Amino acid sequence: MYYSSIGILSLIIHIIINFEALRTKNSTPGIKKGSIRYRQFLFGIMAFYITDFLWGFLYEKRMIALTYIDTVGFFVSMVMSVLLWTRFVVAFIENRGTFGKILIGSGWTIFAFQIIALVINIFTPFFFGFDSNKEYVPGQARFITLMMQMVLYLITSVYTLFVAVKTEGVTKAHHRTIGFSGFVMMVFILLQSLFPLMPFYSIGCLLATCMIHSFVYKDETIEHNLEMKAANQRAFRDGLTGIRNKMAYLETLKDIETRIDNGSLTEYGIVVFDLNDLKKVNDTLGHEAGDEYIRSGCRLICHHFKHSPVFRIGGDEFVAILMGNDYNERRSLVESFEQLIDSNKGRGLVVISSGMDIYIPDSDDNYNAVFKRADKKMYERKQLLKQS
Repeated sequence: MYYSSIGILSLIIHIIINFEALRTKNSTPGIKKGSIRYRQFLFGIMAFYITDFLWGFLYEKRMIALTYIDTVGFFVSMVMSVLLWTRFVVAFIENRGTFGKILIGSGWTIFAFQIIALVINIFTPFFFGFDSNKEYVPGQARFITLMMQMVLYLITSVYTLFVAVKTEGVTKAHHRTIGFSGFVMMVFILLQSLFPLMPFYSIGCLLATCMIHSFVYKDETIEHNLEMKAANQRAFRDGLTGIRNKMAYLETLKDIETRIDNGSLTEYGIVVFDLNDLKKVNDTLGHEAGDEYIRSGCRLICHHFKHSPVFRIGGDEFVAILMGNDYNERRSLVESFEQLIDSNKGRGLVVISSGMDIYIPDSDDNYNAVFKRADKKMYERKQLLKQS
């Protein structure tokens, strides 16, 4: 059972470390280039592990007919893994030219040679066989096909390392890892050819896939997650002002409602802002001046309510949600803000109408009730500013 135990252990470890890649149907998130080909290669390796550990069990029990069938599966899955590896490497290095096609064509040629040899072996056991004592006997054709696989691994590995020379940083490290993992599988095919009753190729595949998982898959998964996080942050940022946008505002409202429902939030305030005379600025000075007017108003709000999240929810509309110290100091904050705006009006600077109200647990059913009161106060303030 020694032989079979290596195959079973390899299969279990393979599934554990590559679980995420194996279960993702359309692409492998940790491999940016050649992700689908990599997943196919992983399944090919799984098929090989299964035939390998079955071979050890059946051969030990001297179930020769079943061992013969499994040996055929063993060699087919092995050469298939080589082909799938080659297709993955070509996709990973993004070589869609003549050389890439030659590499893949070579993989298919070796695969076809293997199939033909195994068919002929049924009538003339020149690939492998079993003697009268039910002992496994490797044939000359076996060494030829293994040598061909080794050469293909060697060429793809050398070429990947050659490509690595032209790259930099993390990309260089990833290409090197792919190249060296190919060398590992090549070496263990050599050992398999020299010691046919040892599960060397399973060990080689396990080492190679562990290398790729540790030094390529995990790196690119982290990079992918960082890119997704950055994309999400961009999606929640207003392009003109750089503050949180309406999408972020709606997500925050959901969070507020959830926290109100579970009792973790019992007090908050809302300040609604509206920039006065934005249309007039756009019409008389142009939209660039209007954009700067919006940015100036935004800076003023954010500076004054610097401990509260501020959102741009419309062209000239902003909302600040007061919590913590800003909530406790809300009256003085609003008063000082209004005094500043009164001063701005007299100096011809940006003028912002504002209205503030707070959540009342006993009477407010939802956030919108608080918003409406604050919005109403903002319009009252706007009318007052226009009259003054």
